Amino acid sequence: MKIYVMQLTHTMTMKRKTGMTLLELTIVILVLLTLVSILFIGARAWKKGSDRAANIMNLRNCQQIMRGHQNMHELKVGDAFTQAMLLDYCKMPTPVATVTYTACTAVTATGTLWLVASADGLEGATYGPLVGATNQW
Repeated sequence: MKIYVMQLTHTMTMKRKTGMTLLELTIVILVLLTLVSILFIGARAWKKGSDRAANIMNLRNCQQIMRGHQNMHELKVGDAFTQAMLLDYCKMPTPVATVTYTACTAVTATGTLWLVASADGLEGATYGPLVGATNQW
């Protein structure tokens, strides 16, 4: 009876194949897609915050112009102050995002906004104060 012994050939000299397997490539792509999606979420939040800050600055600047005009001309609360009078000092600000501005036609009381921001829908509502009180800034 003859016994055959199995011999492993080329085990010491066999080279390992270089490169990535399909599984490794899939994992790399998934990680990259996750990082990109996080980037888009962060960019959207940053844009929303910068739009809100721009609207608040517009409201603040118009409020300061109205108060300065009131002080220079010794106007009382309820005296006329229109958008045409604002244009003597600067141009009417352009609303940012989905916000629209509504201006009063008279000098407002201290602590009340002359230019009020309003938004269509809930998302735009976070871009600026929606009521005239400065304590909500």
